[in-house]
Amino acid sequence: MIKLDIINEVVAKTGITKTKAELAVETVFESMKKALAGGSRIELRGFGVFNVRPRKTGIGRNPRTGAEVSIPPGRAVRFKPGKELQSID
Repeated sequence: MIKLDIINEVVAKTGITKTKAELAVETVFESMKKALAGGSRIELRGFGVFNVRPRKTGIGRNPRTGAEVSIPPGRAVRFKPGKELQSID
């Protein structure tokens, strides 16, 4: 499923125009991006939790040359599915 599919689903279920549905979906995604960039946790009941966790430094290897490469610390977005989402077969 891509963003366009989500927009079309919103149009089909609500009957609003495609332009308004696109604006609504974009607004939700932008709000989520801002919250995660600020280090906030996003909890969607019945769906799951998004949060940002620090990523450790480490040593990796270049697969072509085999040379060691230092991996800098960073942040990564993690998703933990909710119980309802986990129970889907």
